Amino acid sequence: MFKRWRKKPEATVKTPVSAFSTDAYHATAESKAPISAEWEQPIVGDLAADSSLDGTAPAFKGGHMYGIPEAQESWYLSQTFIGYSMCASIARHWLVDKAITMPARDALRQGYRIDGEGDLERLEKETRERDFDAIMREFITAGRRFGGAVALSVVESTDPDYYEKPFNPDGVLPGQYKGVKIIEAPWVTPELTSGNVQDPASLEFYNPTFWRIGSRRYHRSHLLFYIPHPVSNLAKNTYRFFGVSVPERIYERVYASERTANEAPQLALTKRLLTLGVAGLADADKDIIAENMAYFLQMRDNYGVQIGSSEDTFQQFDTALADLDVTILTQYQLVAAAANVPATTLMGTTPKGFNSTGEYEEASYREELESIQTNDLEPLLSRHLELLSRSLQLDTDNICVVWEALDSPTAKEYAEINSLKAQAAAAYAGIGAIDGEDVRKQLAGDRNSEFYGLETAEVDISGWLDNETDQEAGEVGAEPEERQASGQTLGLPGFGEPTV
Repeated sequence: MFKRWRKKPEATVKTPVSAFSTDAYHATAESKAPISAEWEQPIVGDLAADSSLDGTAPAFKGGHMYGIPEAQESWYLSQTFIGYSMCASIARHWLVDKAITMPARDALRQGYRIDGEGDLERLEKETRERDFDAIMREFITAGRRFGGAVALSVVESTDPDYYEKPFNPDGVLPGQYKGVKIIEAPWVTPELTSGNVQDPASLEFYNPTFWRIGSRRYHRSHLLFYIPHPVSNLAKNTYRFFGVSVPERIYERVYASERTANEAPQLALTKRLLTLGVAGLADADKDIIAENMAYFLQMRDNYGVQIGSSEDTFQQFDTALADLDVTILTQYQLVAAAANVPATTLMGTTPKGFNSTGEYEEASYREELESIQTNDLEPLLSRHLELLSRSLQLDTDNICVVWEALDSPTAKEYAEINSLKAQAAAAYAGIGAIDGEDVRKQLAGDRNSEFYGLETAEVDISGWLDNETDQEAGEVGAEPEERQASGQTLGLPGFGEPTV
């Protein structure tokens, strides 16, 4: 009646591969899958004398010359260049896009001012009309999205070899400078010369002298580079002489964060487990059981009353969700850490799980923004101002960029700052270091003061003295009451009694 029992062939057990890269390489290690030739490891052989006596890897290192298990080795080696198309695809995610664009926006939020000598007003006006802030934001955003970006100063020179020669600002004639073009890393190709690859001790080693953009060749001095996360010389070929992008650094953590967050609604809907113990279940009719279960579910969902016999038992188990928010937000904080942005700013919430207030993260973020301003944006802006001055034939000299403070004080904080400045000025005036006129000039030049732009006038006190003798002695001819009646004071208008 029954078929003869046959021994089934042993099925090949496949190791389940998780979507998380930290779990996906156990099978790779067991199968001894070959590693990419670019990262091929040397054969275990000539080791140091303290490694082993027979020239093989010691047992405590797991048979591997570096002492790293092959599963972990495969995982680390897999963290390599993901390609520019994948960077662009990942960057569309809302959290990745926010982590990419936030530093560029915050670094320019408070703005800057141009100091120097000459026609600075015309220079600032032309810079605003060209919307150079948007160009600088694009420079940082593109660099973080693809691991690097290039800023090219567009000059319509009459010299056909202008860009192949080293950059020379004196070669820019009036009207030739047109602006700055930001070029993403996928569209730029390095051209290495013999001097770039032969001598590791050379200053030109692995520093391409020429770059090709489209069909044109450019000397590197015409280009300004932004590489947020550089790599070593050994990895530069893989990254086309740029660096690691933000999407590559955070894509795994973003996936884990979103998967963890998606668990929240599922847990909320399935947190209650209701069990029903029925007497004589083994001998009951399956159709009757199904009918009773349908009735049971209907009564439960409508908050009705379920009636059972004394032999039936009901139990309900609830899953605690007390620390679920901490678990979710901790995953997002790991994303913020990998992107070099504070979690409080990225998520707009208080940090969870790390016993942190967010103050250190904010201070570290300000340092990151200051580094972007000084090391990346200032060279770009300085070159723009230099070429714009020559192109417009503006008489300027000693041009420099002064960045405004990154913090935005409240009205109350501004009042407290001005109060402290007033106390300091009163203290200096009390010891005779300054007078009222010095304070007035300081207030007129302080952009954060309520008296910014206050007119200052030189006061001629020679007419208040009776004669040359009195002038030399510093004596005043008229009485104080007479001077007050005529509106003459030795101090400043509106600053109280005159000083003799």
